Amino acid sequence: MTETTETPKTPAAAPAEQRGLIPLPLAAARALLLVGGIATTASTFLPWTWTSDFPGDLTVNGYPGGLQILTLVAGLITVLFALASYGVRGLGWLLPARNNAPLVLTALSGFAVTWYTVLTIAGELGGIVNWEPGTYIAAVASLLPVIGALALPQDATDTTKEALKAYIAKPDRIPAPQATAPWIQRLAITIIAALALTVFAYGIDAEDELFIGFLIVVVFTSWALHSAGLFDRFSHLTATNRSFALAMGFVAAIAFPFTQTNDHYANLGVNILIFGTVALGLNIVVGLAGLLDLGYVAFLGVGAYTAALVSGSEFSKFSGVQFPFWAAALTGAAASLVFGVLIGAPTLRLRGDYLAIVTLGFGEIFRIAVNNMDGVSGPDITNGPNGIPSIPDLSFFGFNFGDSHDIAGFTIGRFANYYLLMVLIMALVITIYRRASDSRIGRSWIAIREDETAATAMGINGFRVKLIAFALGATLAGLAGTVSAHVTYSVVPNPYQFAGAAPPNSAFLLAAVVLGGMGTVSGPFLGAALLYLLPEKLVALQDKSLLAFGIALILLMRFRPEGIIPNRRRQLEFHETGQLDVPETTTLTDEPAITKAGA
Repeated sequence: MTETTETPKTPAAAPAEQRGLIPLPLAAARALLLVGGIATTASTFLPWTWTSDFPGDLTVNGYPGGLQILTLVAGLITVLFALASYGVRGLGWLLPARNNAPLVLTALSGFAVTWYTVLTIAGELGGIVNWEPGTYIAAVASLLPVIGALALPQDATDTTKEALKAYIAKPDRIPAPQATAPWIQRLAITIIAALALTVFAYGIDAEDELFIGFLIVVVFTSWALHSAGLFDRFSHLTATNRSFALAMGFVAAIAFPFTQTNDHYANLGVNILIFGTVALGLNIVVGLAGLLDLGYVAFLGVGAYTAALVSGSEFSKFSGVQFPFWAAALTGAAASLVFGVLIGAPTLRLRGDYLAIVTLGFGEIFRIAVNNMDGVSGPDITNGPNGIPSIPDLSFFGFNFGDSHDIAGFTIGRFANYYLLMVLIMALVITIYRRASDSRIGRSWIAIREDETAATAMGINGFRVKLIAFALGATLAGLAGTVSAHVTYSVVPNPYQFAGAAPPNSAFLLAAVVLGGMGTVSGPFLGAALLYLLPEKLVALQDKSLLAFGIALILLMRFRPEGIIPNRRRQLEFHETGQLDVPETTTLTDEPAITKAGA
């Protein structure tokens, strides 16, 4: 990082001739923003309803509860950004892009979650008669920052469309960060990891109305941080301290079970990690090599069925065989590797839609085959539709994963045990992914993805390189499948299909990679968390999940085709501007040898 000598202007220093969407003097707009944020925060200490029937008990004076806590958080964030716009010392880092979009979005966050709560109280309790004076105060107070933010002047005022875009978008260029001491950078990464753990632990514990409010605040706040340029700064920070950032990420992941009192949420966590690990394996095939595989979930099934057959289940065809965990895991991964080579060898000479159709066919063949291996329609191996139940819990060096254990004063249940095991497997898979992507083979995958004809002309053996990607991705999926079989106690054919009501299936795995960000490490895990948690938390989505995520992917392809966490190379391909103004040699990507645009 290089130190800049120019002091950028704050939003308050905008030219006087510029006007906002609401005609108000600049001083009045800024005052409304700050006062409204303070009033919104203060309103959460008043009762919003007279009955405790509404979830969270919003009847207590001086003690926010339930959705009031989310309004409190949104109000405090609005106040912080408002103070940063005033140029308060120590808060200038909140607005590196020096624009007003974060102020608008944080104001909308408080307004949206407050009015969602107000309307939900009226809807669930039977009318506005259930509102207390605090409800009216909160409703009006949350509107004030929105009015003030929309009255702030914007840089782009040529057309209404450009003016509206300036209120929600990140500017074209962001000033380079000043040089800071390494210990300050690592402290910032540690604080961010702790905040991320807190947010995730709160969200996974939220239910029904509280989870919807949580989503509102997270979406608008994340949007505000992005428009402010803070995500770009964080990307720059983690690229500079990659090893430390990874270490802190794993520390936060390991700490998650110790933040939960209900083992059910650890169950959600372990399934998210299994789903994310399989999605990361698919990311090798799709994100790095550019091969559209629509039957990838079959490799997860191969690993799961293999582990079920050799782990000592009384319903297994080989019931007398009980491998230790490490042997069962290696056997499941090896079986998936073999199937990956057998399926990839005859199909990877195809390209594009033809490859996608053939892989879809192989995925369906696997599901139908294990469904028919019941001793009637085929050989008696998998028990057909009944699957293989009663898979025993793992026991590793005397540590039984099915029992509760006391660690440092915390009681860790069955699912928490498997969660910690999956964290270790996730670390192994991420290490393999990074080493592979940074290797000569990884660069060959990227070359094949960008232009297979040109890569072949430069001497790359396209078939061999694609087969390696296919086999490695299948191996990682099979490894995750061995743990999945023990977590669920049984394996049945139904989940291993192209599309279904819930993950894992090939459509959801592919959506996790595309939604999170192809070619990145953290993207598939974020996509997996979203796709697993949303149907779990939002009951209305369970029957319409495919429709909802189809719409989400369409919107994503329109407005952010590179994914939520973009790969630097793909971001440069989709957007000509909007990049962090950094030194030419700085690398902000998961892919090797990527420099600033134009390099």
